[in-house]
Amino acid sequence: MAEKLGELLLKSGLITNEQLEQALEIQKTDGGKLGFHLVQLEAVSEKDLNDYLARQLKISSTDLDTIDVDPEVIELVPADIARRYEVIPIELDGKTLIVAMTDPQNLFAIDDLRFSLGMEVEAHICASSMVKRALTRLYSESEAIVPVDAEGSRVGSTEDTSIVDVKGGEEDSDEIVNEMLIGNEVFESMIVSDEDEVEVSEEDLALDVFDSPVVKLVNSLIADAVRRGASDIHFEPFERYVRVRFRIDGILHEIMRPSRKYRMAMVSRLKILGGMDIAEHNLPQDGRQKVKVGDRYVDMRLATLPTLFGEKVEIRLLDRSTVVLDLEKLGFEPPALAEFRKGITRPFGIVLVTGPTGCGKTTTLYSALTELNDITINIMTAENPVEFNLKGINQVQMKEEIGLTFANALRAYLRQDPDIIMVGEIRDKETSEIAIRAALTGHLVLSTTHTNDAPSTINRLIDIGTEPYMLSTSLHCIASQRLIRRVCEQCRTEVDIPDSAFVEAQVDPERFKDIPLYEGTGCSNCNNTGYRGRIGLFEVMTIDEEIRTLIESDANTLQIEKAALAKGMVNLREGALLKLERGETTFEEVIKETIASS
Repeated sequence: MAEKLGELLLKSGLITNEQLEQALEIQKTDGGKLGFHLVQLEAVSEKDLNDYLARQLKISSTDLDTIDVDPEVIELVPADIARRYEVIPIELDGKTLIVAMTDPQNLFAIDDLRFSLGMEVEAHICASSMVKRALTRLYSESEAIVPVDAEGSRVGSTEDTSIVDVKGGEEDSDEIVNEMLIGNEVFESMIVSDEDEVEVSEEDLALDVFDSPVVKLVNSLIADAVRRGASDIHFEPFERYVRVRFRIDGILHEIMRPSRKYRMAMVSRLKILGGMDIAEHNLPQDGRQKVKVGDRYVDMRLATLPTLFGEKVEIRLLDRSTVVLDLEKLGFEPPALAEFRKGITRPFGIVLVTGPTGCGKTTTLYSALTELNDITINIMTAENPVEFNLKGINQVQMKEEIGLTFANALRAYLRQDPDIIMVGEIRDKETSEIAIRAALTGHLVLSTTHTNDAPSTINRLIDIGTEPYMLSTSLHCIASQRLIRRVCEQCRTEVDIPDSAFVEAQVDPERFKDIPLYEGTGCSNCNNTGYRGRIGLFEVMTIDEEIRTLIESDANTLQIEKAALAKGMVNLREGALLKLERGETTFEEVIKETIASS
């Protein structure tokens, strides 16, 4: 509507000029929506306001006080989303969910509902006071999300440190959220398209970091990312907008595009959360924060990076409630798991876990340490960063700026009577040599490297200066891993893969001739992607006498790989094909995440 609501109601004769002025005065003091205050003043009834707005917008209205909603329909929309957008699901018509909203013109809210639920959404209008009563009646109170300290206690005051208040327990907080997420005049002005020309003034750049719409927007995005199971949030500045993306199951999804003029306020808010210097804009910074989301604890690792159009912020999320530190549940095939366990239970030597960034190497090492952890064993770790606190294990955060590097930490550990040492990464000759020295003097060393597969790890370590004879005598086991997406159990359907696709992927079509293969069609359970969650792929190479001889004779990666495969090593491609046979993933994922064995 081009005209203000108050002017339209005044012209229609539903309210008087005195009533409008009184409501506007209350709105200036208390915030919130004008319609809500007019109803509170009894200047207009909820029903009359509903019917009038429905006629103006040419949509249906709903009286939530007079209808009964099926509990199964209510369960379709989580409480935090219902409260955030002031929306109540009222009916499921085929694949379309009919909802009652205070602002059915909020396209962002409707799009978010479509993405979250995996179905079409039809919006009916309903008075804000009716929706509030329905929220109280139909949804139980949700928990606040607040920063916490190491003991789990809330940090600081509510005013300064609340990350998001999804229940709106404080006075006026519901109305503030409405103005930020639902009110057209406030929130829609924050969203821009590629074609919008945005002029950024000094006044815009000086937006107060604690300005409620910006704070609530950032808080809402963090809470939404946790709810969707995202592993990362990216705030990326461009010429006309800030792009916000979530990484869910390894794939980035664009969520929204706030206007560029809110960039500095958003970045400053994130820096404050991470304990960073908000005045420093030209150097990368790192920060951490632990937050409580309902009854779940989430660790946030924040990193800033100066780019052409401002600072990019990346947030890594670690939801403790979803972390599985159990080797049995990571995705090892039984023979590979047996070999890996044999390696980590030796009294000394080196066990390496390799793979690209974000493939779950740290989770695998943590799972191994959890299995090995015992009151009779001294376990120490050198990590950058410490991603998860393990009870009973001495964990040390590396600080290269003060000289606490992996190599220096390893030297110190050898004077701490350790039984098992975990090193976050072997990235240089010095760290490699000290790790080998520790392994050769009776310690078990667990660590990671960044290589594509287990056999290529040997040549990578030799390339950084490790002597082959030292490597062959100390190295016992190498596990290479990837993460592959699981097909969604709720929407998977059987598909036919042509023989030509198998041949092109160097897979024998006869192997899958009588085996059903699946793909996900997309549903609310998987955010319409067809995939839900990920599982590990592993290849475990044991260093036996034959491979030791190959290492010392300067054999290449191909020769080492052939020797390992001949002895029964299950490589990444074969591991993926076994999961395809069991219906755990799709043919597309197998081809994308693995390459055919040479």
